[in-house]
Amino acid sequence: MAEINWLDVLGWKGEELEDLRFVGYSYLKQGLYDTAITFFEALVTLVPDSAYDVQTLGALYLQKGNNLMALNYIEKALKIDPNHAPTLLNKTKALLSLGYKKQGLSQAKNLETSEDRTVANQAAALFQAYS
Repeated sequence: MAEINWLDVLGWKGEELEDLRFVGYSYLKQGLYDTAITFFEALVTLVPDSAYDVQTLGALYLQKGNNLMALNYIEKALKIDPNHAPTLLNKTKALLSLGYKKQGLSQAKNLETSEDRTVANQAAALFQAYS
């Protein structure tokens, strides 16, 4: 069975997607994660190859403590954009939270040299906390 292109069915273009992202991100900023998840799940259905939407959904599940679901979406995002440092950091957090200490520490060690200093510092803190 062929996948449905919901953007064509709805007649949507970029503007409607940006509106959905804006509203979803607004809920995220307010700490209303369950509502934000609903918006980003819709976005991932509409545009499954959007690394931003997929990684944001993973980050939301991570924030909610649903680490397995988070890791699922984070892995999907990394297939689209394998070098996105914040997503790699979220993968590290999910792995460590799920008890995959060896993999998580290895990932954290690799991220300590990230050009993104915020990511590098958080990775170093995770490495110290879990070592």
